[in-house]
Amino acid sequence: MDESQSISATSQAAISPPLVANETRKNRREKVGDTLTFFLMAFPALFFLLIFNYLPMVGLVIAFQRFRFQEGIFGSEWVGFQNFEFLFSPTSGVRITVNTLGLNALFIFTTLVASLFVAIMLNEVRESLVQRFYQLSLFFPYFISWIIAGYFVFALLNTNDGLVNQMLVSLGYEPIRWYSSPEYWPAILTLTNLWKQIGFWSIVYLAGILGINPELYEVSQIDGANKLQQVFRITIPMLSSLIIINVLLSVGRIFYADFGLFFHVPRDSGLLYPTTDVIDTFVYRALRQTGDIGMAAAAGFYQAIVGFVLVLISNWIVRQVDPEQALF
Repeated sequence: MDESQSISATSQAAISPPLVANETRKNRREKVGDTLTFFLMAFPALFFLLIFNYLPMVGLVIAFQRFRFQEGIFGSEWVGFQNFEFLFSPTSGVRITVNTLGLNALFIFTTLVASLFVAIMLNEVRESLVQRFYQLSLFFPYFISWIIAGYFVFALLNTNDGLVNQMLVSLGYEPIRWYSSPEYWPAILTLTNLWKQIGFWSIVYLAGILGINPELYEVSQIDGANKLQQVFRITIPMLSSLIIINVLLSVGRIFYADFGLFFHVPRDSGLLYPTTDVIDTFVYRALRQTGDIGMAAAAGFYQAIVGFVLVLISNWIVRQVDPEQALF
């Protein structure tokens, strides 16, 4: 019996190496096949990034040139950082930088708070048809162009027959010349941005809320927690990762202004430039009037670099507080 077991073990030892080698080759072929499948699926997106994101980076040299079409990218005169000087000028440069940073920071904060509030309220609506109606009503403005939105705002704020001025007159107040009063426009732009963006972001956060384990709320109710305590002790902490990712991505574009919002809604009124003029609208006007492509390229390069640095700094701060919540 011992001799037969010894023979069996010897035969298995002799057979197992080829079997293991065949199994290893089979696993490698399967992995190669899976990798090739995923690569083919990702190829259209990678090709799009290569053509529209990486190859145009060659044109960044225009930011350091006095670009002329007839001389081309590599034949134009080099001017160093001269194209960046307008961004740091004590007059227009400081104004457009402060407006861009201040208004975008205000947009990020108000959109975050309002969309979270709306998402929490929608989650409390138990009737599915009513919830869908609210979602559709809030999400619909997201698809409206800023040109149309600008006409809506003009219909409300028109000095002669705007709805807001008609209400003010009916209440005994004097009409306000909205399009020549720059002090009102940070609030107007913030409300307009909220009207357009809150539907999209509220659905994003509502999806996050629906992914929270309902047993957490049931246990908290047994412990005597009310709705407000559930929001601050369960909902918001469970959404913290989603909130941080969205904020970090928004911070990365804080130097990029929504051109449609800042150009079409104030109707490019020169009287409103002190509070509505941002880097993008300033560069557009300069490019339209002077055709200085180098300055436009310098502004885009500056916005990209500063945005990248801000993302790194914001992510570093998050990592210091809670490493698990960091984006990378």
